[in-house]
Amino acid sequence: MVRYLKQAAPQSRQDNRDLIDRVREMIADIEQNGDDAVRRFAAKLDGWNNPVFRVSQDEIATARKSLSETFKEDFAFCKKQVTEFAKRQRDSMAEFEAEFGNGITLGQKIIPIEVVGCYVPGGKYPLISAAIMSVATARVAGVSHIVGAAPPREGKGIFPPTLYALAESGADEIYTIGGVQAFAAMAYGRVGMRPVDMITGPGNAYVAEAKRQLFGLVGIDLPAGPTEILVIADENSDPALVATDLLGQAEHGPDSPAWLISTSEKVAREAMAEIDRQLLTLPTREIAGAAWARWGEVAVVDSDDEAIALSDRYAPEHLEVLTTKNDYYLKHLKNYGSLFVGEESTVAYGDKGVGTNHTLPTGRAARYTGGLWVGKFLKTVTYQRLTPEASHKIAPIMGRMCASEGMLAHELTATVRENRYAQRRRGGVGQ
Repeated sequence: MVRYLKQAAPQSRQDNRDLIDRVREMIADIEQNGDDAVRRFAAKLDGWNNPVFRVSQDEIATARKSLSETFKEDFAFCKKQVTEFAKRQRDSMAEFEAEFGNGITLGQKIIPIEVVGCYVPGGKYPLISAAIMSVATARVAGVSHIVGAAPPREGKGIFPPTLYALAESGADEIYTIGGVQAFAAMAYGRVGMRPVDMITGPGNAYVAEAKRQLFGLVGIDLPAGPTEILVIADENSDPALVATDLLGQAEHGPDSPAWLISTSEKVAREAMAEIDRQLLTLPTREIAGAAWARWGEVAVVDSDDEAIALSDRYAPEHLEVLTTKNDYYLKHLKNYGSLFVGEESTVAYGDKGVGTNHTLPTGRAARYTGGLWVGKFLKTVTYQRLTPEASHKIAPIMGRMCASEGMLAHELTATVRENRYAQRRRGGVGQ
């Protein structure tokens, strides 16, 4: 039985029809009018009036010199963690070739995507680590050309730590461009960019909609909405720590849900009180408080299995398990973007560089997909190779299957081979 101590009122997110139409108009403008349209949007939306968008090596060197050695060392640690994990993922994938019946050879190849565009957002929180998650992971996958992009800050160029991150993660080219125009420019190959085969990166609602509309023309990592956190707690959980972790994620924005499921009503109520207390002094309380007030939910359940079932219905982006039965939860939970097991772990570790990727499914998409990983930058393709004898043997089977579907031209391609290889076996014409 589920009892809600706090529940968000049924309400839809903002009506985004105007947003959808605006993004569609921008993409069409950039497709039709090319660089001129990109420059117009860059000037209007980012205050970027420089006709040159590509970042020079001198600008990268200046950014590198401006940063502390501590920052560089911290960045190097995070990059190493993420790339080592991505390498292990890549090594878990295998090509193969095997015989499936006499004379029938089937195989699988794994081929990197050729050109990828990786976007790092600016705004209130420039997500520096996003460069590692996308660019560095694509590099591990073997992507041959990576275009990096990020918006200017106050019209003066990319935030130096972000520029450093893009360069150090392995971007071949970096462009000062933000928002919808960045994704459309990468997809269509504007302002000097090579047209990409895939676009990645987080951003605001306009960015998410641009990715959705461009999908098909190019591949995308995954659509993403406001970030989410769900914490599962029991009678032994620390209410103050639960509150801290919920608010830590809620500071992303006023539309970021934070959910708590607990097998202990006492802990749940204490965590709610802690949230109220911590909001009094939290530096980002206006944002986190708004998110908690509107989207926060607290549910009490009677058992671990009920907690698991409810969590799987939420299918959260980030899921923390802070209980005495963490291994049980790890074994049985099914729907989540990334799981943080035990109080020693926290979403912030995954967001910044513990090793797992932070680009994760939201809006219950974790029911059917995981997050960004090295495999997203790889194509698993197949091939077949048959001997004449094998082709002759299966041709009538395949022909009959084609005929049963009414695809008579398909049937002929099998029949031709049946006759051809029959003649060869008899030593006749066509040998």
